[in-house]
Amino acid sequence: MTTVSTGAVAAGGGPAAVVAGERGATRIADRVVAKIASQAAREAIGSLPPGASPPHASVVVRHDAARVRVHVELDYPGDIGGRCRQVRRSVVDRVRECAGMAVPEVVVQVERLHPAAASASEHGRTR
Repeated sequence: MTTVSTGAVAAGGGPAAVVAGERGATRIADRVVAKIASQAAREAIGSLPPGASPPHASVVVRHDAARVRVHVELDYPGDIGGRCRQVRRSVVDRVRECAGMAVPEVVVQVERLHPAAASASEHGRTR
């Protein structure tokens, strides 16, 4: 059996330090960062309104910085601005924590508002 070592060996028999330029780099794909952002948005929103699609994200990564666009559906009436702020904060924190990237921009796009069924019937309005 032959063993192959991938690390350099110093004169003393221990592993030698590899120069930073020769170590390589780790690249995280845009779609992986998008999945992280989608999951963070889903957790920030909490329960989805009936019939709503889960949040999805699109991401562009350049030089260890991710620009994120998150598409969400929210219930109405509610604090839309507050929910969007919560999604932004959650996405920034999670991407920084999991991928080690800065997130200078998070755009939260509200695709659809779902009216609460109870509020329409309370006011006697029907469609």
